Amino acid sequence: MADERRADHETVYWPMGPFKVRLPFIHYRFEWPDYCQGLLMCAVDLAAIPLMTELLGMPFEVALAVVLLNGFLYLAHHLLGDPVVPGWITPAIPLVMAWCQTFPEGTERIHALIAFQMTLGLFSIALGVSGLSHRVVQLVPSALKAGVIIGAGIAAVITVFQVGGRFDSFPWTISIAIGAAFYLLFSRHFTRLKTRNTFWATFGKLGIFPIIALAVVIAPLFGEASWPQIEWGITSPDFAGLWQNYTLFGLGWPPLMLFVQSLPVVLATYIVVFGDVLQGKALLDEADAARPDEKVEYAPNRAHMIFGGRNAVMSVIGPDIAMCGPLWAAMHVVIVERFKEGRKAMGSIFGGAGSFRWGTNTGLLLMPIVSLVQPILGVALALTLLIQGYVSVRVGIMAARSQRDLGIAGIVAAVLATRGAAWAFAVGVILCLLIYGRRFFSGEDDHTFNNDH
Repeated sequence: MADERRADHETVYWPMGPFKVRLPFIHYRFEWPDYCQGLLMCAVDLAAIPLMTELLGMPFEVALAVVLLNGFLYLAHHLLGDPVVPGWITPAIPLVMAWCQTFPEGTERIHALIAFQMTLGLFSIALGVSGLSHRVVQLVPSALKAGVIIGAGIAAVITVFQVGGRFDSFPWTISIAIGAAFYLLFSRHFTRLKTRNTFWATFGKLGIFPIIALAVVIAPLFGEASWPQIEWGITSPDFAGLWQNYTLFGLGWPPLMLFVQSLPVVLATYIVVFGDVLQGKALLDEADAARPDEKVEYAPNRAHMIFGGRNAVMSVIGPDIAMCGPLWAAMHVVIVERFKEGRKAMGSIFGGAGSFRWGTNTGLLLMPIVSLVQPILGVALALTLLIQGYVSVRVGIMAARSQRDLGIAGIVAAVLATRGAAWAFAVGVILCLLIYGRRFFSGEDDHTFNNDH
Protein backbone atom coordinates (compact mmCIF):
# COMPACT_ATOMS: atom_id res chain seq x y z
CA MET A 1 0.00 0.00 0.00
CA ALA A 2 2.99 2.34 0.51
CA ASP A 3 3.00 5.26 -1.95
CA GLU A 4 -0.43 4.29 -3.28
CA ARG A 5 -2.20 7.26 -4.87
CA ARG A 6 -5.77 8.44 -4.62
CA ALA A 7 -7.80 9.31 -7.71
CA ASP A 8 -6.54 12.90 -7.49
CA HIS A 9 -2.90 11.63 -7.40
CA GLU A 10 -2.45 12.54 -3.74
CA THR A 11 -0.71 9.92 -1.59
CA VAL A 12 -3.27 8.02 0.50
CA TYR A 13 -3.84 9.11 4.10
CA TRP A 14 -6.13 8.76 7.11
CA PRO A 15 -8.21 11.95 7.49
CA MET A 16 -8.16 13.61 10.93
CA GLY A 17 -9.87 17.00 10.82
CA PRO A 18 -7.52 19.50 9.11
CA PHE A 19 -4.71 16.92 9.20
CA LYS A 20 -3.83 14.01 6.91
CA VAL A 21 -2.11 11.18 8.78
CA ARG A 22 0.56 9.23 6.90
CA LEU A 23 2.72 6.52 8.49
CA PRO A 24 5.98 4.94 7.24
CA PHE A 25 5.67 1.62 5.38
CA ILE A 26 1.85 1.99 5.41
CA HIS A 27 1.30 5.23 3.51
CA TYR A 28 4.78 6.00 2.19
CA ARG A 29 7.88 4.07 1.20
CA PHE A 30 10.78 4.44 3.61
CA GLU A 31 13.64 6.19 1.82
CA TRP A 32 16.91 4.75 3.11
CA PRO A 33 19.22 7.32 1.39
CA ASP A 34 17.44 10.15 3.20
CA TYR A 35 17.42 8.22 6.46
CA CYS A 36 21.20 7.67 6.28
CA GLN A 37 21.79 11.34 5.49
CA GLY A 38 19.67 12.24 8.51
CA LEU A 39 21.88 10.06 10.74
CA LEU A 40 24.82 12.34 9.92
CA MET A 41 23.02 15.68 9.73
CA CYS A 42 21.76 15.39 13.32
CA ALA A 43 25.02 17.22 14.05
CA VAL A 44 23.25 20.45 13.09
CA ASP A 45 20.43 19.77 15.58
CA LEU A 46 23.08 19.27 18.27
CA ALA A 47 24.45 22.76 17.54
CA ALA A 48 21.51 24.11 19.57
CA ILE A 49 23.15 22.75 22.73
CA PRO A 50 25.75 25.56 23.09
CA LEU A 51 22.93 28.09 22.88
CA MET A 52 21.17 26.59 25.88
CA THR A 53 24.29 25.92 27.91
CA GLU A 54 25.48 29.52 27.45
CA LEU A 55 22.17 31.36 27.75
CA LEU A 56 20.37 29.27 30.35
CA GLY A 57 23.26 27.56 32.12
CA MET A 58 21.92 24.12 31.21
CA PRO A 59 24.17 21.08 31.67
CA PHE A 60 24.92 19.24 28.42
CA GLU A 61 22.66 16.29 29.25
CA VAL A 62 19.71 18.59 30.01
CA ALA A 63 20.19 20.51 26.76
CA LEU A 64 20.40 17.17 24.92
CA ALA A 65 17.00 16.29 26.38
CA VAL A 66 15.57 19.49 24.85
CA VAL A 67 17.09 18.66 21.46
CA LEU A 68 15.63 15.14 21.59
CA LEU A 69 12.14 16.41 22.48
CA ASN A 70 12.29 18.97 19.67
CA GLY A 71 13.53 16.25 17.32
CA PHE A 72 10.60 14.00 18.20
CA LEU A 73 8.16 16.83 17.44
CA TYR A 74 9.82 17.39 14.04
CA LEU A 75 8.07 14.19 12.98
CA ALA A 76 4.65 15.80 13.47
CA HIS A 77 4.92 17.69 10.18
CA HIS A 78 5.04 14.85 7.69
CA LEU A 79 2.94 12.55 9.89
CA LEU A 80 0.10 15.11 9.88
CA GLY A 81 0.28 16.08 6.21
CA ASP A 82 2.90 18.85 5.99
CA PRO A 83 5.51 17.64 3.43
CA VAL A 84 8.52 19.65 4.62
CA VAL A 85 11.77 19.17 6.50
CA PRO A 86 11.14 21.33 9.60
CA GLY A 87 13.87 23.02 11.61
CA TRP A 88 14.68 25.97 13.85
CA ILE A 89 13.61 29.57 13.43
CA THR A 90 17.26 30.35 12.82
CA PRO A 91 17.16 34.05 11.83
CA ALA A 92 15.25 34.92 14.99
CA ILE A 93 17.63 33.17 17.40
CA PRO A 94 19.76 36.31 18.01
CA LEU A 95 16.60 38.36 18.65
CA VAL A 96 15.32 35.93 21.25
CA MET A 97 18.75 35.60 22.86
CA ALA A 98 19.07 39.39 23.13
CA TRP A 99 15.64 39.64 24.74
CA CYS A 100 16.32 36.83 27.22
CA GLN A 101 19.65 38.41 28.17
CA THR A 102 17.79 41.48 29.48
CA PHE A 103 16.72 39.25 32.39
CA PRO A 104 19.05 37.87 35.10
CA GLU A 105 20.29 34.34 34.50
CA GLY A 106 18.23 31.80 36.35
CA THR A 107 14.50 31.53 36.92
CA GLU A 108 13.66 34.98 35.47
CA ARG A 109 15.45 34.27 32.20
CA ILE A 110 13.87 30.83 31.84
CA HIS A 111 10.44 32.31 32.59
CA ALA A 112 11.06 34.92 29.86
CA LEU A 113 11.83 32.17 27.33
CA ILE A 114 8.78 30.14 28.38
CA ALA A 115 6.49 33.17 28.05
CA PHE A 116 7.90 34.04 24.63
CA GLN A 117 7.70 30.52 23.17
CA MET A 118 4.22 29.87 24.53
CA THR A 119 2.94 33.18 23.15
CA LEU A 120 4.51 32.47 19.76
CA GLY A 121 2.97 29.00 19.70
CA LEU A 122 -0.55 30.09 20.64
CA PHE A 123 -0.36 33.06 18.25
CA SER A 124 0.62 30.76 15.36
CA ILE A 125 -2.10 28.24 16.20
CA ALA A 126 -4.73 31.02 16.31
CA LEU A 127 -3.65 32.30 12.90
CA GLY A 128 -3.74 28.79 11.43
CA VAL A 129 -7.16 27.93 12.83
CA SER A 130 -8.66 31.28 11.76
CA GLY A 131 -6.96 31.32 8.36
CA LEU A 132 -5.63 34.84 9.00
CA SER A 133 -1.92 34.06 8.76
CA HIS A 134 -1.39 35.76 5.41
CA ARG A 135 -3.44 38.81 6.39
CA VAL A 136 -1.28 39.59 9.44
CA VAL A 137 1.91 39.84 7.41
CA GLN A 138 0.17 41.88 4.72
CA LEU A 139 -0.62 44.52 7.37
CA VAL A 140 3.08 44.99 8.19
CA PRO A 141 4.59 47.74 5.98
CA SER A 142 7.18 46.37 3.57
CA ALA A 143 9.84 48.72 4.96
CA LEU A 144 9.32 47.40 8.49
CA LYS A 145 9.21 43.82 7.25
CA ALA A 146 12.48 44.28 5.36
CA GLY A 147 14.12 45.92 8.38
CA VAL A 148 13.20 43.07 10.71
CA ILE A 149 14.56 40.41 8.34
CA ILE A 150 17.77 42.35 7.63
CA GLY A 151 18.20 43.10 11.33
CA ALA A 152 17.84 39.43 12.18
CA GLY A 153 20.65 38.66 9.73
CA ILE A 154 22.91 41.38 11.11
CA ALA A 155 22.21 40.23 14.68
CA ALA A 156 23.21 36.70 13.69
CA VAL A 157 26.56 37.91 12.33
CA ILE A 158 27.16 40.12 15.40
CA THR A 159 26.57 37.11 17.66
CA VAL A 160 29.50 35.34 16.00
CA PHE A 161 31.94 38.26 15.65
CA GLN A 162 31.32 40.33 18.78
CA VAL A 163 34.20 40.55 21.26
CA GLY A 164 34.23 37.34 23.24
CA GLY A 165 31.95 35.66 20.68
CA ARG A 166 32.40 32.32 18.96
CA PHE A 167 34.86 33.67 16.40
CA ASP A 168 37.32 34.52 19.19
CA SER A 169 37.18 30.89 20.34
CA PHE A 170 37.54 29.31 16.88
CA PRO A 171 39.08 31.95 14.57
CA TRP A 172 40.87 29.62 12.15
CA THR A 173 38.22 26.92 12.13
CA ILE A 174 35.35 29.32 11.50
CA SER A 175 37.31 31.24 8.83
CA ILE A 176 38.17 28.12 6.84
CA ALA A 177 34.83 26.39 7.39
CA ILE A 178 32.67 29.38 6.50
CA GLY A 179 34.77 30.06 3.40
CA ALA A 180 34.23 26.48 2.25
CA ALA A 181 30.53 26.65 3.14
CA PHE A 182 29.90 29.84 1.19
CA TYR A 183 31.73 28.38 -1.80
CA LEU A 184 29.68 25.17 -1.75
CA LEU A 185 26.34 26.85 -1.11
CA PHE A 186 26.43 30.16 -2.95
CA SER A 187 29.25 30.36 -5.49
CA ARG A 188 28.54 30.39 -9.22
CA HIS A 189 31.68 28.34 -9.88
CA PHE A 190 30.53 25.41 -7.75
CA THR A 191 27.05 25.63 -9.27
CA ARG A 192 28.62 25.12 -12.69
CA LEU A 193 30.70 22.22 -11.35
CA LYS A 194 27.55 20.47 -10.11
CA THR A 195 25.95 20.69 -13.54
CA ARG A 196 29.01 19.21 -15.26
CA ASN A 197 30.14 16.52 -12.85
CA THR A 198 28.09 13.79 -11.11
CA PHE A 199 30.48 13.57 -8.15
CA TRP A 200 30.19 17.27 -7.33
CA ALA A 201 26.43 17.15 -7.87
CA THR A 202 26.18 14.37 -5.27
CA PHE A 203 28.61 16.14 -2.96
CA GLY A 204 26.54 19.32 -3.17
CA LYS A 205 23.43 17.48 -1.97
CA LEU A 206 25.06 16.79 1.40
CA GLY A 207 24.33 20.36 2.52
CA ILE A 208 26.68 21.58 5.24
CA PHE A 209 27.58 18.15 6.58
CA PRO A 210 30.98 18.07 4.76
CA ILE A 211 31.78 21.41 6.40
CA ILE A 212 31.01 20.05 9.85
CA ALA A 213 33.21 17.02 9.12
CA LEU A 214 35.96 19.40 8.02
CA ALA A 215 35.62 21.39 11.26
CA VAL A 216 36.02 18.20 13.33
CA VAL A 217 39.52 17.86 11.82
CA ILE A 218 40.54 21.52 11.51
CA ALA A 219 39.71 22.63 15.06
CA PRO A 220 42.13 20.20 16.78
CA LEU A 221 44.86 20.86 14.19
CA PHE A 222 44.76 24.58 15.06
CA GLY A 223 44.50 23.89 18.78
CA GLU A 224 41.00 25.39 19.00
CA ALA A 225 39.28 22.21 20.20
CA SER A 226 40.21 18.77 21.42
CA TRP A 227 40.14 15.69 19.24
CA PRO A 228 36.78 13.93 19.70
CA GLN A 229 36.72 11.09 22.20
CA ILE A 230 34.44 8.61 20.48
CA GLU A 231 32.06 6.94 22.91
CA TRP A 232 29.84 3.96 22.24
CA GLY A 233 26.32 3.25 23.33
CA ILE A 234 23.15 5.28 23.66
CA THR A 235 22.97 8.93 24.77
CA SER A 236 21.77 9.78 28.29
CA PRO A 237 19.54 12.87 28.21
CA ASP A 238 18.54 14.22 31.61
CA PHE A 239 14.76 14.62 31.36
CA ALA A 240 14.29 14.71 35.13
CA GLY A 241 16.75 17.60 35.50
CA LEU A 242 15.07 19.42 32.62
CA TRP A 243 11.56 19.23 34.03
CA GLN A 244 12.62 20.00 37.60
CA ASN A 245 14.86 23.00 36.90
CA TYR A 246 13.87 24.49 33.53
CA THR A 247 10.11 24.05 33.02
CA LEU A 248 6.75 25.03 34.48
CA PHE A 249 6.72 21.79 36.46
CA GLY A 250 9.58 22.94 38.69
CA LEU A 251 9.55 26.74 38.34
CA GLY A 252 5.83 27.52 38.12
CA TRP A 253 4.13 29.92 35.70
CA PRO A 254 5.89 33.07 34.48
CA PRO A 255 4.43 36.42 35.59
CA LEU A 256 1.65 37.62 33.29
CA MET A 257 3.60 40.79 32.40
CA LEU A 258 6.28 38.66 30.71
CA PHE A 259 3.73 37.50 28.14
CA VAL A 260 2.91 41.14 27.37
CA GLN A 261 6.57 42.16 27.22
CA SER A 262 7.33 39.35 24.77
CA LEU A 263 4.82 40.55 22.13
CA PRO A 264 7.25 42.71 20.06
CA VAL A 265 9.74 39.83 19.89
CA VAL A 266 6.92 37.42 19.02
CA LEU A 267 5.78 39.62 16.13
CA ALA A 268 9.35 40.09 14.86
CA THR A 269 9.90 36.33 15.02
CA TYR A 270 6.62 35.67 13.25
CA ILE A 271 7.63 37.88 10.33
CA VAL A 272 10.71 35.67 9.92
CA VAL A 273 8.57 32.52 10.29
CA PHE A 274 6.16 33.63 7.59
CA GLY A 275 9.09 34.09 5.21
CA ASP A 276 9.96 30.42 5.79
CA VAL A 277 6.33 29.44 5.11
CA LEU A 278 6.40 31.28 1.77
CA GLN A 279 9.74 29.71 0.88
CA GLY A 280 8.47 26.23 1.72
CA LYS A 281 5.38 26.72 -0.42
CA ALA A 282 7.42 27.96 -3.38
CA LEU A 283 9.74 24.93 -3.23
CA LEU A 284 6.83 22.50 -2.99
CA ASP A 285 5.04 24.19 -5.89
CA GLU A 286 8.14 23.46 -7.97
CA ALA A 287 8.08 19.84 -6.79
CA ASP A 288 4.39 19.52 -7.66
CA ALA A 289 5.04 20.81 -11.19
CA ALA A 290 7.98 18.42 -11.68
CA ARG A 291 6.13 15.28 -10.50
CA PRO A 292 2.61 14.97 -11.98
CA ASP A 293 2.39 11.45 -10.53
CA GLU A 294 1.98 12.86 -6.98
CA LYS A 295 -0.14 15.82 -5.99
CA VAL A 296 1.99 17.78 -3.53
CA GLU A 297 -0.27 19.86 -1.34
CA TYR A 298 1.06 22.52 1.03
CA ALA A 299 -1.49 24.17 3.32
CA PRO A 300 -0.01 27.18 5.20
CA ASN A 301 -2.80 27.17 7.78
CA ARG A 302 -2.16 23.52 8.63
CA ALA A 303 1.57 24.26 8.84
CA HIS A 304 0.81 27.08 11.31
CA MET A 305 -1.17 24.72 13.52
CA ILE A 306 1.65 22.17 13.53
CA PHE A 307 4.65 24.43 14.22
CA GLY A 308 2.52 26.55 16.55
CA GLY A 309 1.60 23.40 18.46
CA ARG A 310 5.26 22.35 18.61
CA ASN A 311 6.25 25.69 20.15
CA ALA A 312 3.37 25.58 22.64
CA VAL A 313 4.27 22.05 23.73
CA MET A 314 8.01 22.78 23.97
CA SER A 315 7.34 25.87 26.10
CA VAL A 316 5.85 23.48 28.67
CA ILE A 317 8.11 20.41 28.48
CA GLY A 318 11.43 21.91 27.28
CA PRO A 319 11.84 25.62 26.43
CA ASP A 320 14.10 25.85 23.38
CA ILE A 321 16.04 28.96 22.34
CA ALA A 322 16.28 27.64 18.74
CA MET A 323 12.46 27.43 18.66
CA CYS A 324 10.28 25.26 16.42
CA GLY A 325 10.20 26.51 12.85
CA PRO A 326 8.31 25.41 9.72
CA LEU A 327 11.34 24.76 7.51
CA TRP A 328 14.98 23.67 7.40
CA ALA A 329 15.54 25.30 4.04
CA ALA A 330 18.92 23.74 3.17
CA MET A 331 17.81 20.15 3.72
CA HIS A 332 14.32 20.72 2.33
CA VAL A 333 15.95 21.80 -0.95
CA VAL A 334 18.03 18.61 -0.97
CA ILE A 335 14.93 16.43 -0.49
CA VAL A 336 12.91 18.32 -3.12
CA GLU A 337 15.70 18.07 -5.70
CA ARG A 338 15.89 14.28 -5.24
CA PHE A 339 12.10 14.03 -5.41
CA LYS A 340 12.18 15.79 -8.79
CA GLU A 341 14.32 12.97 -10.21
CA GLY A 342 11.26 10.72 -10.43
CA ARG A 343 9.36 8.00 -8.63
CA LYS A 344 12.24 5.53 -8.75
CA ALA A 345 14.43 8.00 -6.89
CA MET A 346 11.76 8.84 -4.27
CA GLY A 347 8.31 7.31 -4.07
CA SER A 348 6.65 10.20 -2.24
CA ILE A 349 7.75 13.58 -0.92
CA PHE A 350 6.49 12.38 2.47
CA GLY A 351 8.89 9.44 2.28
CA GLY A 352 11.88 11.71 1.71
CA ALA A 353 11.03 14.33 4.34
CA GLY A 354 9.87 11.75 6.88
CA SER A 355 12.78 9.33 6.44
CA PHE A 356 15.26 12.17 6.85
CA ARG A 357 13.74 13.23 10.17
CA TRP A 358 13.53 9.63 11.38
CA GLY A 359 17.26 9.51 10.63
CA THR A 360 18.14 12.65 12.59
CA ASN A 361 16.22 11.32 15.59
CA THR A 362 18.12 8.05 15.43
CA GLY A 363 21.44 9.90 15.21
CA LEU A 364 20.65 11.94 18.34
CA LEU A 365 20.43 8.68 20.29
CA LEU A 366 23.82 7.33 19.14
CA MET A 367 26.82 8.28 21.28
CA PRO A 368 29.40 7.75 18.47
CA ILE A 369 27.79 10.54 16.42
CA VAL A 370 27.12 12.86 19.36
CA SER A 371 30.63 12.44 20.80
CA LEU A 372 32.20 12.97 17.35
CA VAL A 373 30.78 16.48 16.92
CA GLN A 374 30.59 17.58 20.56
CA PRO A 375 33.95 19.48 20.54
CA ILE A 376 32.90 21.67 17.58
CA LEU A 377 29.24 22.37 18.33
CA GLY A 378 30.13 26.05 18.73
CA VAL A 379 31.56 26.04 15.21
CA ALA A 380 28.47 24.32 13.82
CA LEU A 381 26.29 26.97 15.42
CA ALA A 382 28.49 29.80 14.08
CA LEU A 383 28.26 28.35 10.57
CA THR A 384 24.48 28.15 10.84
CA LEU A 385 24.23 31.76 12.04
CA LEU A 386 26.55 33.15 9.35
CA ILE A 387 24.82 31.29 6.55
CA GLN A 388 21.47 32.47 7.87
CA GLY A 389 22.83 36.02 8.13
CA TYR A 390 23.76 35.97 4.45
CA VAL A 391 20.35 34.67 3.42
CA SER A 392 18.41 37.01 5.72
CA VAL A 393 20.12 40.16 4.43
CA ARG A 394 19.53 39.09 0.84
CA VAL A 395 15.86 38.22 1.43
CA GLY A 396 15.27 41.29 3.57
CA ILE A 397 16.57 43.71 0.97
CA MET A 398 14.39 42.09 -1.68
CA ALA A 399 11.35 42.53 0.61
CA ALA A 400 11.69 46.31 0.20
CA ARG A 401 9.71 47.92 -2.60
CA SER A 402 11.40 51.28 -2.93
CA GLN A 403 14.53 53.23 -2.03
CA ARG A 404 12.63 54.90 0.82
CA ASP A 405 11.78 51.42 2.11
CA LEU A 406 15.49 50.56 2.02
CA GLY A 407 16.38 53.63 4.05
CA ILE A 408 13.77 52.85 6.71
CA ALA A 409 14.79 49.19 6.69
CA GLY A 410 18.43 50.08 7.31
CA ILE A 411 17.55 52.13 10.39
CA VAL A 412 15.14 49.48 11.71
CA ALA A 413 17.75 46.75 11.16
CA ALA A 414 20.45 48.65 13.03
CA VAL A 415 18.13 49.41 15.95
CA LEU A 416 16.93 45.81 16.10
CA ALA A 417 20.47 44.42 16.12
CA THR A 418 21.59 46.81 18.87
CA ARG A 419 18.49 47.56 20.98
CA GLY A 420 16.04 44.71 20.34
CA ALA A 421 12.69 44.13 18.65
CA ALA A 422 10.55 46.50 20.74
CA TRP A 423 12.73 49.53 19.91
CA ALA A 424 12.94 48.46 16.25
CA PHE A 425 9.18 48.25 15.87
CA ALA A 426 8.65 51.62 17.52
CA VAL A 427 11.27 53.29 15.30
CA GLY A 428 9.90 51.58 12.18
CA VAL A 429 6.32 52.64 12.86
CA ILE A 430 7.35 56.24 13.50
CA LEU A 431 9.50 56.41 10.33
CA CYS A 432 6.75 54.89 8.18
CA LEU A 433 4.23 57.41 9.56
CA LEU A 434 6.60 60.35 8.98
CA ILE A 435 7.62 59.30 5.47
CA TYR A 436 4.44 57.70 4.10
CA GLY A 437 1.67 59.30 6.18
CA ARG A 438 -1.71 58.02 5.02
CA ARG A 439 0.07 55.44 2.87
CA PHE A 440 1.48 53.84 6.03
CA PHE A 441 0.37 50.32 5.08
CA SER A 442 0.77 50.48 1.30
CA GLY A 443 4.03 52.48 1.10
CA GLU A 444 5.29 52.88 -2.43
CA ASP A 445 6.83 50.91 -5.27
CA ASP A 446 9.40 52.89 -7.26
CA HIS A 447 10.45 49.79 -9.27
CA THR A 448 13.92 49.69 -7.73
CA PHE A 449 13.38 45.95 -7.74
CA ASN A 450 11.76 44.46 -10.80
CA ASN A 451 9.72 41.82 -9.01
CA ASP A 452 6.45 41.55 -7.14
CA HIS A 453 6.14 41.53 -3.36
